[in-house]
Amino acid sequence: MKQDKILLGHGSGGKLMHDLIKNLLLKYFRNPYLDELTDAAIIGLKNKRLAFTTDSFVVKPLFFPGGNIGKLAVVGTVNDLVMMGARPLFLSCAMIIEEGFSISVLERIVKSMKEAAKEAGVEIATGDLKVVEKGSCDGIFINTTGIGEVLDRVELSTAKIKTGDKIIINGSIGQHGLAVLSARNELDFDFKIKSDCAALSKLILPLLIGDSGIKFMRDPTRGGLATTLNEITDKTNLGIMLDEERIPVPQSVKAGCEILGLDPLYIANEGKVVLVVEGSKAKKTLAKLKKLPLGKNAQIIGEFVNKPQNKVCLRTSVGGIRIVDMLASEILPRIC
Repeated sequence: MKQDKILLGHGSGGKLMHDLIKNLLLKYFRNPYLDELTDAAIIGLKNKRLAFTTDSFVVKPLFFPGGNIGKLAVVGTVNDLVMMGARPLFLSCAMIIEEGFSISVLERIVKSMKEAAKEAGVEIATGDLKVVEKGSCDGIFINTTGIGEVLDRVELSTAKIKTGDKIIINGSIGQHGLAVLSARNELDFDFKIKSDCAALSKLILPLLIGDSGIKFMRDPTRGGLATTLNEITDKTNLGIMLDEERIPVPQSVKAGCEILGLDPLYIANEGKVVLVVEGSKAKKTLAKLKKLPLGKNAQIIGEFVNKPQNKVCLRTSVGGIRIVDMLASEILPRIC
């Protein structure tokens, strides 16, 4: 908290944002629900457990290969509920729109939200609309809040993670961040990169029925896979050892990152989930994932180890080992 002003890096999902949350926001908002800092709060209500989350979307540009701000606003909040083992039920939709914004463009966005909500099995049950003066908002900003019901007997927590537990990702990384970046800057790559923007409810919820061995889940959005894994190790006394050769990175993402000097491990995703699975059950879970379209490229990419504690390490393709830190600031602002 040495900075006196908010920087773009405070919205990165990386260390600057985590420091701001822990040192300022939790200072005033601290309570048992918020202290967990998970994708959604779990709230007990009579005989049910509800997952409750909210997210704001300021992506630039509004339309990008594979999605747009409307689709993103639905699937992003749906996925936060799913990460808590909850079946998404209802969303709210609040829009802040700039004076002069095209109604036909707004209709495209709203139609996309309707289609995404239908696919995810949720209802947009309430909302709000505000209009601000021209120049006060970059076109349109959207906030969605979600409520879901946690599945019976599902208890996901980092406290359950043990040495030997495996880390699975359901597919290739880096597509969303590079798709947005290429659209924003009109980069004319010889290859096409499409966002992985997708709701994960139909992929994940069936896995949680029965003894799946899944102990924790998180979607690697802002800050990418590297930051997500650092968030997990920060809550354990264990470390993570990744295998670089097993991390699925499309050739187009590799090429784009090489051109731009970026690391795929830190690029945002919007249709991926990191699962921590009991070691003895990981192969069975992997096989189930691979049978579904959103899991066909799933891989076991690493495991939890005793040392080094609270560190994420990567065994490289050439045989070396390097530490993978949390994203410090911001490499791709406004990707969600």
